[in-house]
Amino acid sequence: MPNQIETNPKAPFSIAFSGHTLKYEIECIFKIFLPIRKFAFLYDLTALPEDAEEGAVVTLEQQGSQSRFFVRVQYQGQQLEQEHLFPACSPETEKQLCEYRFCCMLYRILEQITDLHPAWGLLTGIRPVKKVQPLLEKGMSREEVCQELHEKYWIAPEKLSLVYDTAMVQQPLLQQTPAHGISLYVSIPFCPTRCSYCSFVSHSIEQAQKLIPGYLEKLCVELEIWGQLVREQGLLVDTVYFGGGTPTALTAVQLGQVLEAVQKNFNLSHLREYCVEAGRPDTITLEKLETLKRFGVNRISVNPQTMQDSVLETIGRKHTTAQTVEAFHMARKAGFENINMDLIAGLPGDTPDGFHDTLNQILALNPDSITVHALTLKRAANLFSEGERQVHNPVEQMVQESMRRLPEHGYAPYYMYRQKNTIDNQENVGYARAGKESLYNILIMDESQSIFGAGCGASTKLVEPCGKITRIHNYKFPYEYIRQFDQLMEKKQQVREICERIREQEKA
Repeated sequence: MPNQIETNPKAPFSIAFSGHTLKYEIECIFKIFLPIRKFAFLYDLTALPEDAEEGAVVTLEQQGSQSRFFVRVQYQGQQLEQEHLFPACSPETEKQLCEYRFCCMLYRILEQITDLHPAWGLLTGIRPVKKVQPLLEKGMSREEVCQELHEKYWIAPEKLSLVYDTAMVQQPLLQQTPAHGISLYVSIPFCPTRCSYCSFVSHSIEQAQKLIPGYLEKLCVELEIWGQLVREQGLLVDTVYFGGGTPTALTAVQLGQVLEAVQKNFNLSHLREYCVEAGRPDTITLEKLETLKRFGVNRISVNPQTMQDSVLETIGRKHTTAQTVEAFHMARKAGFENINMDLIAGLPGDTPDGFHDTLNQILALNPDSITVHALTLKRAANLFSEGERQVHNPVEQMVQESMRRLPEHGYAPYYMYRQKNTIDNQENVGYARAGKESLYNILIMDESQSIFGAGCGASTKLVEPCGKITRIHNYKFPYEYIRQFDQLMEKKQQVREICERIREQEKA
């Protein structure tokens, strides 16, 4: 689809609702076409304010035995509207149906006004693979699955193939998930510098030096508390994942401190995967790699994002392509047989030729998995405030090249997710050689296993057999985490109660 995103967003785009408060999915549809526009939501209005040059009206009116769905969009001097009558339905009791009808109408209008034709069609949400799995459980064939999703969401054939293939790789791996298994996520929220596209709660090592000792001390205490809870509930640690941030921004001694705390407090004999985001090549040393190996880490990421030095400089990465190559070979020599490399399509200053060259260089290194992210304009990232002039790249062309070339080199898609504000409405996909898939990545997207999160910004996700998911969040910032640690640990009682409820459901 052509990249015709607004270059100079004007005043907030007003959306007036009447007869309902169905905001979330409707906003998601608008974000597909207007990813960097801010929105203002108005309620109980059947028309836009007189001074509004652009905006939309989304009205649901009950007319006896019928419901009138009405949509009008004003945008860039154009005005289009649609009206449909359906058998009476209520936004309170039939929320999904009402949302779907509005989304269909809005999508067609916005498609016409913008001349954009998103490959994912109507489909919103983070986890497209979860749309495939129920259909596979019904015994549907590939053709039947793709047909049903196309008819409902208007998804393009290449995306249907991608999501189906991903689901098929995941199926046997998910079936091997142990009963009473959990994953452990450990947050190291520090980086050498902050990248311009980053929205994670991370802090530069230079700015946070004084916080690190205190943070690690509290983190190790939290791991001890988690370990006690895991033992008393009879749980098995299935995967461990160190993220952030850049865990290898710590020194080898500091890394060892946290790794030892994991080893001391958890039985790792059932562990299927132990992954550490080594991340920035300029943080990787032989001493740190040897420390990771000594504690049983069996998967790491060496993340260049791009192999174009000029682009690295533009986005605020302080390492070079040569350092990436050096770090990768160092990891191989240290004995790591499962190495992932992350790339980002659509970085400021990058081009299709540059991305093509990046793929060539990465494929020459022959990593075990390659994750391709489409650039996302997160509001917390510096790029968002700089406007579209910084990110006007043909992201779709880059993503399509990766979709074509990586399978040709033996990499199959094994997990994927989508985000709001992604340029050209693209997706993030992990590709891996057979047997080198990240189990943690699959599990976090599938939401079929509880995850215990340790450290600031970490989220604990408790999955009950009935399908209910409870999320408990740690404080976002290191100073909050340290200062209010005791109050935070009180939340562990809530985790204990939910775990006991899970055991009761399993017995029933």
